[in-house]
Amino acid sequence: MNVDYALIGSRIKSKRRDKRMTQEMMAEALDVSVGYVSQVERGVTKISLDLLAEISGLLDCDISFFVSGTATGERGYLKDEFSEKFERLSKRQRRIAVEIIDVLIKEEE
Repeated sequence: MNVDYALIGSRIKSKRRDKRMTQEMMAEALDVSVGYVSQVERGVTKISLDLLAEISGLLDCDISFFVSGTATGERGYLKDEFSEKFERLSKRQRRIAVEIIDVLIKEEE
């Protein structure tokens, strides 16, 4: 599996903007240059896990979001992925999937 640094960077940029934080503010908080933040957000530079962890803390976001697009702690974890895959199933396959889910739910009760 290849790491998509451009996608990770795009997610960082999105979360940074959601927090109304500039690249300058992020660079200062992380003690890196603005150019480095720009390179990370564009996927030009491979980001270390240590720095990714710092960014996740700074942006108050689960580190898994940057890598996978979902955060395991979020209520809707895997919901979008499941919905996307479910839509690709045929009508018959959807019925089978619902039956499997019913069995799993009953197993937990």
